[in-house]
Amino acid sequence: MGSDVLPCYVACDVSLSMADHIDELNTGLREFRGAVHADASVADRVLCSVIGFGEEPLAVHGLYLAGEVAELPPPGPCAGTNFGPVFTYLRTRIDSDVHLLETHRVRVHRPMVFFLSDGQPTDPVTWPAAFAALTDPTWRNCPRVVTFGVGDADEGALGRIGTYRSYLSRDGVRLGTALIASVMHVLSTSGPPPGGTLS
Repeated sequence: MGSDVLPCYVACDVSLSMADHIDELNTGLREFRGAVHADASVADRVLCSVIGFGEEPLAVHGLYLAGEVAELPPPGPCAGTNFGPVFTYLRTRIDSDVHLLETHRVRVHRPMVFFLSDGQPTDPVTWPAAFAALTDPTWRNCPRVVTFGVGDADEGALGRIGTYRSYLSRDGVRLGTALIASVMHVLSTSGPPPGGTLS
């Protein structure tokens, strides 16, 4: 592991409506994994965690080197796509992970969240408060959020969530390309963090 790392969290909708898209997203994760692994300058600096969500979030795996990223599980039977619980989960998880990394004297770049979905949230009243807590600018670990919409994704909702960048697969953008471009841009424009998390 490098002396400075970028924690990335891939949060993917695995509700029933995603059944037609999981293969495409797994292909994107493989492309991302291969590109990071092939670049010696970043291979040991990008850590990646994969989280599935439907009605509730499910950790697929914790922070691994990006070259070891696991594939997404098949969609579950749940029809709900609740955004709020995964935002709440991410805030807790990021705090815990950053604390652990810093305990081991690893300098941590401001985390990045990749949020992937094809639908509209089924908790439209409650998710904005959970998202506001995740992206609270006074929180030292506030992540950059990149959204990637597949299928008939709600462009309006994803536009509100993508604080850093937003992509739509229907515009011809591939997931792997979006992931790689976002990570490389951060690493090329952010200097090594002096101690704590970058702002």
